[in-house]
Amino acid sequence: MSEWQGKRYWLVGASEGLGRAVAHKLSAAGAEVIVSARSEDRLKSLVEELPSKASYVTVDVSDRDAVEAAANQIGDIDGVVYLAGVYWPMKSGEWDNEKADMMGEINYLGASRVVGSVVKNMMARGAGHIVLTGSLSGFRGQAGAIGYSASKAGVMALAESMHADLHKTGVRVQLVNPGFIKTRLTEKNDFHMPFIMTPEEAADEVFDHMNTDGFKKSFPLLFSWIFRGSQFLPDWIYYRLFGAK
Repeated sequence: MSEWQGKRYWLVGASEGLGRAVAHKLSAAGAEVIVSARSEDRLKSLVEELPSKASYVTVDVSDRDAVEAAANQIGDIDGVVYLAGVYWPMKSGEWDNEKADMMGEINYLGASRVVGSVVKNMMARGAGHIVLTGSLSGFRGQAGAIGYSASKAGVMALAESMHADLHKTGVRVQLVNPGFIKTRLTEKNDFHMPFIMTPEEAADEVFDHMNTDGFKKSFPLLFSWIFRGSQFLPDWIYYRLFGAK
């Protein structure tokens, strides 16, 4: 188990859903949390709910200057957790450039901007903790997931590259790959979502992983086997099973 008392963690994308639930987990463990998102009202209410020292800094992760300014304002931190994300179900024949761009901007480029604003200071100190949020849908391209699968695959590759660079340093990189979580994002889906979790259940999985030395955790476990196993299927089998019907 990690020691959380006295640690400072910056949670980006914490105003709703999984991010909000993870903020509660870290605060209950005794960490000081700085929460960020675009909605000041939701951040204010979250800070009022948290039991340990907490503050907020509004930020739009699609704006690199704003991200770097927020990182400078916050100062030295022990860890950062990137939980910001947007999602629209989208088939190739229904392509919407604005929504596809936004998924790339928030889900992947936002993560890159946040990490890029803190990692050099962590490396200079020889200590730090970076947690990125991928998705089970990032293991292999999914039908009806234009923009989302690609952006999450990018986050997963980003985490893998960082772990390859930093695993022998004092900067710890971790990746979590959730399945379906009951949030405003998944309310857009009109299909059955197996093993769907509440934000609190998913936050338990994330926090448990943050207390380990492991690099990657994909959950729910049984559901994740389908996605992880799909990487080993030949293309003709994969697209017959998982392609559009």
